[in-house]
Amino acid sequence: MSADGDFEELIAEGAAVPVEGWDFAWLAGRASEERPPWGYARLVGARMATVDAALDIDTGGGEVLAEVPAPPPLLVATEAWPPNVAVARRTLRRVGATVVQVAERPPLPFRAGSFDLVVSRHPVDTWWNEIARVLRPGGSYLSQQIGAGTQRELSEAILGPLPPPAARHPEQAVAAAEAAGLTVVDLRTATLRAVFHDIAAVVYFLRKVIWTVPSFTVDRYRPELRRLHDRIRAEGPFVAHAQRFLIEARHP
Repeated sequence: MSADGDFEELIAEGAAVPVEGWDFAWLAGRASEERPPWGYARLVGARMATVDAALDIDTGGGEVLAEVPAPPPLLVATEAWPPNVAVARRTLRRVGATVVQVAERPPLPFRAGSFDLVVSRHPVDTWWNEIARVLRPGGSYLSQQIGAGTQRELSEAILGPLPPPAARHPEQAVAAAEAAGLTVVDLRTATLRAVFHDIAAVVYFLRKVIWTVPSFTVDRYRPELRRLHDRIRAEGPFVAHAQRFLIEARHP
């Protein structure tokens, strides 16, 4: 196959894969990312086993919540993106969770003091005042979040040089939690190696993780994708780094 044919075939492959849910299984053998050392799913499972009512915000397709071994009597998940809502409802039947479709802006559609535990993995935004409102006294918020500058190398490979990131710093999350009246009891950070073996994996990732290159489409960035494809072919897998932090805060 010609170089052009190889590129076009890979681009088409990455553009055709459905991106609903938050399952990255399609990337097996094509891309990989290190996992944070704290084991978010394990921590969530341990917390869920000790409470009566819990909420998962931005559940995606419900993939993490579905693995909770001992769900509480009341388990609710929210999701704003309609294609994910249907996926989450199917996925979360096994743990008896109710999935509520919500708007992309606050408020949360729950009464004050409804939950002992609120969790969220990679929230788009963290509505700290709303989290504090729906937590019961003594309740906790546990979240794994995307840190500042995550996948910056990949963003710059498509967009060119970028200014230093202004948002998603762990210190900002701590300040926002405290301003909402919560007490931060744990904060951990990690830099994780991400490896992309072909341009199809890059296209799929950029379609799914939309904040990496906002407004990404294959047609809009075809020349940049071609340059990155040629680079991978000449130099080997493309390496970027993801930033993550874990934050846990409690309602007094």
